Amino acid sequence: MSRAKILLADDHQLFREGLAQLINAQPDLQIVGQAGDGLEVLTLARDLRPDLIVLDISMPVCDGLEATRLLRTTPGVSDCAIVMLTVYDEDEKLFDAIRAGANSYILKSTNSVNFLRGLRNTLAGDSVLPPKLAAQLVQKFAQLGPRPDAAPPAFGADDATPELTLREYDVLNCIAGGATDKEIATALSISLHTVKTHVRNILSKLHATNRRHAARLARKKGLLDNNTP
Repeated sequence: MSRAKILLADDHQLFREGLAQLINAQPDLQIVGQAGDGLEVLTLARDLRPDLIVLDISMPVCDGLEATRLLRTTPGVSDCAIVMLTVYDEDEKLFDAIRAGANSYILKSTNSVNFLRGLRNTLAGDSVLPPKLAAQLVQKFAQLGPRPDAAPPAFGADDATPELTLREYDVLNCIAGGATDKEIATALSISLHTVKTHVRNILSKLHATNRRHAARLARKKGLLDNNTP
């Protein structure tokens, strides 16, 4: 069984080493690097290309939020899964983490079973949030949502071409060819989690409801390679 590569960042060395021991004891997970601040995370992420980065939200020099923003704009590591680890049970911290680009938000007060489950679920492409904060998040987005009489945004022929990354174009062409996530991962030599992240981004940027819809819209806009069926 291949083990998911995890980069762990926390400025409290004793706490960080305890988490590293817990993670390394798992048959499917391994720590490939440890950092004490956000800038160190960025350097290690470029070198190690982890599957998952666990970030403390409060670190010196460059905190977890800023490190996440930097990671999301750094080629080669921008699609890495990110778990924000924090002592804060506050909705504003959660919203800040999500806006920065974190996939999951786990409280340091959780137990080891829930912590490990959160890592595995995030690696599988899910978002993990504490139940209380998840409910607050839903309520917050409901308040920010469109009016009942407002029409949803549509991606049409007159819309501007969406800004896809080169890798997203590759995935989009595979989608249009009918490839599954596993087939795309094999063809592009990337992880299954990375494929799922790209698919989510593509659907969002195209305002597509599903993969078939995305392929149809991409053909209409001429976004596919000439040899894509």
